[in-house]
Amino acid sequence: MTRQTDMQTATPFPAAAPGLKIADAILSIRNLSLFYGETPALQDIHFEIPRKTVTAFIGPSGCGKSSLLRCLNRMNDLVDNARVTGSIQLDGMEINADEVDVIGLRRRMGMVFQTPNPFPKSVYENVVYGLRIGGEKNRTVLNEMAEKSLRAAALWDEVKNRLHDSALSLSGGQKQRLCIARAIAVNPEIILMDEPASSLDPIATARIEDLIEELKRDYTVVIVTHNMQQAARVSEYTAFLYLGELIEFNKTNNLFTHPEREKTQDYITGRFG
Repeated sequence: MTRQTDMQTATPFPAAAPGLKIADAILSIRNLSLFYGETPALQDIHFEIPRKTVTAFIGPSGCGKSSLLRCLNRMNDLVDNARVTGSIQLDGMEINADEVDVIGLRRRMGMVFQTPNPFPKSVYENVVYGLRIGGEKNRTVLNEMAEKSLRAAALWDEVKNRLHDSALSLSGGQKQRLCIARAIAVNPEIILMDEPASSLDPIATARIEDLIEELKRDYTVVIVTHNMQQAARVSEYTAFLYLGELIEFNKTNNLFTHPEREKTQDYITGRFG
């Protein structure tokens, strides 16, 4: 993958929406473009993500939501023909700089995918996997972090007597919360979620949404969702993308009740998408 960060010294970061001020941004995105080969997937994206809030990315299929999410922890590095230009700063650190430790970056940004993907290991080994990879061998530390992470993922009471059972024996909703616990265990600052409830039934979806509300007390959460109602329920800020462009970024209530762009109005009222 090719990364070009020569645009870091470009003109000052413009406001993502008139009058919108982010008092405490953990991520600042400026002049961000992403190409797969010669095909643009994202074009000149500008906005900031506030700390310890939930920010949702919405838009029709193929608009660039997941591509943008994967830019935040450099997962597009795994795509041979991907090329990124522009700047993404995490607390002032340019994440696309050559000297950045990508493994360390991803420890700061836990990732939860659309389809639950527990490893074919025990519940316990799933949770502590990242800690073991990081070199942690102290059994007391591993036990404490396993319980803490499972509690934070609202799963402890359901699995505390099944820690050594296969994670594959859990229900779909439990598997997704286990994946959230696995992400939490390495003590990230940000949790990235790519449509985490799209494959779940309504009851399991409600559990995930309740969990997101709890997680924002300690973490910054960024969620991709195709469900506008879900974005309205769980997020404080929403970014609307269309054909690889950021059309509008605003407080969620403002974006859904008083959108500033006609295209946003058309999308949320169902005229396309």
